[in-house]
Amino acid sequence: MVAGVLTSAVAAAVLAAAGTVASTAHTAHTGSGASERTGTGASESIGTGASERTGTGASDSVEVRAEGRFAPPTAFVPSSAITYDQRLVPAASWIEVTQRSDQRGTRVSLRVKGLEPGYAYGVHVHQKPCGADPAAAGPHYQNEPGPMNPENEVWLDFTAGKGGSGKASALHDWGFRRGEAAAVVLHREQGGAGDRLACFSVPFAPPPVG
Repeated sequence: MVAGVLTSAVAAAVLAAAGTVASTAHTAHTGSGASERTGTGASESIGTGASERTGTGASDSVEVRAEGRFAPPTAFVPSSAITYDQRLVPAASWIEVTQRSDQRGTRVSLRVKGLEPGYAYGVHVHQKPCGADPAAAGPHYQNEPGPMNPENEVWLDFTAGKGGSGKASALHDWGFRRGEAAAVVLHREQGGAGDRLACFSVPFAPPPVG
């Protein structure tokens, strides 16, 4: 009995450290259009949501939401949010990514909590899911093969606020190709390059077919 209690306690501790991963992907019948593209370092108080994944039939918009808590690649409980540098992206820090696409464009938004206050993070959408190797996420997703810039890619750079939280948003008049955008990577430097600090797998979806 004691051994069983200890085993349960260890498992609970591991689960708490790894955190939760939640994602929601659905289509909704809406008619709102695109708005301005922004990217800020503003901070805010944010929490976590319920774990679910749903899907509905075709309509004029597609929405995706994914959240998770970062864990190292060696964590006993695998996570879709992986940290490679626990000083700048601590284990159990939180991330949420949302996507909304319609006939007029695609908006991707990012929120984080628990990172290094005052640090300027570079963030981009990458082509493949995260893995134990930081390189697993592949290169940046690009609308067209060519330059690395915020117009041709999805950049979500931000500076963490006083409490280690931050947010950013990017809007484009194009959408993701099916199966070619699968993660958000946090980089050591803002701009188009920099070491990979962490990675979060996100089931980005193509825009609805008009």
